Amino acid sequence: MTRIAVLDDYLHFAAGAADWASVEARGGQVDFFHDTLLDEDALVQRLEPYTVLVTTRERTRFPRSVLKRLPKLKLIAGTGGRQANVDLDAATELGITVCITRGSPSRGNATAELIWGLIIAVKRHIAWEDRQMREGKWQTRAAESLAGSTLGILGMGRLGTITARYGNVFDMDVVAWGPTLDAEQAKANGAEYVSWDELFSSSDVLSIHVPLTDMSRGWITEREFGLMKDSAFLVNTSRGPIVREDALINALRTGQIAGAALDVYDTEPLPADHPLLSLDNVLLAPHLGYNTGETLRHFFRDSVENVAAWMDGAPINVLNEEVLK
Repeated sequence: MTRIAVLDDYLHFAAGAADWASVEARGGQVDFFHDTLLDEDALVQRLEPYTVLVTTRERTRFPRSVLKRLPKLKLIAGTGGRQANVDLDAATELGITVCITRGSPSRGNATAELIWGLIIAVKRHIAWEDRQMREGKWQTRAAESLAGSTLGILGMGRLGTITARYGNVFDMDVVAWGPTLDAEQAKANGAEYVSWDELFSSSDVLSIHVPLTDMSRGWITEREFGLMKDSAFLVNTSRGPIVREDALINALRTGQIAGAALDVYDTEPLPADHPLLSLDNVLLAPHLGYNTGETLRHFFRDSVENVAAWMDGAPINVLNEEVLK
């Protein structure tokens, strides 16, 4: 029997999203977990019996310190193309195969749609006014429209480009900076290429669209918030650690910026005592960018195929191919 754990299934969605019977027919026993364990000892104790883990995006983290304590683990079937939560070098050294799922049925628009929901909601104080109405209050904050204001795009890859084009539709002036972006590419996608400093100083809404790498980790600091207008909003749907969390909290507390809309955090799920939860100028979402039924079904169906192929001795979609040599 091969024991298989499906992790971080907050929505209790995975069991009905794919044909798990196909791996059970190969001798697999599938268990579903609906929370994320942050304590390493508790995580190791839970996962010690399992040979295969199916992860939901990049929630549970697998540093070397965890992987080396899971001697039975042979396969991590991750959802999505990147597995930033897994120490790939350690996994390879320990003989653990790491698989990914490829492509997306949503054409990349799901996160861009959420971004615009967040931008409109935080700029027009929708969540705040909803809470005020429930307390018997009416029209408590003035807001400014999007048209004629400046949208800043940090990183103009696929998602940044879609977001910039949406900005054009809302009659916003769009400026952009990216590590590989140039003026010609920016202009072709409806944006003006600007310097790093000008991106922060000119944006009324600044949206982050770069992956988390060693280069981008901690990119946005006290200095960058000091460049921003006190009427500006930060939107982050990429990865939490791109922004220095302490600097963001200070900027929100002191009014250095007007507010923020966040879908990603340094620690996920966000702890119940986290200071962001006490601030009334930040709009919080629980990492919803990818989170549509269509996308989740795609993830889990492909993950089942990856697990079945591995059980058949012919792994597919392997990220750390060195482990097969």
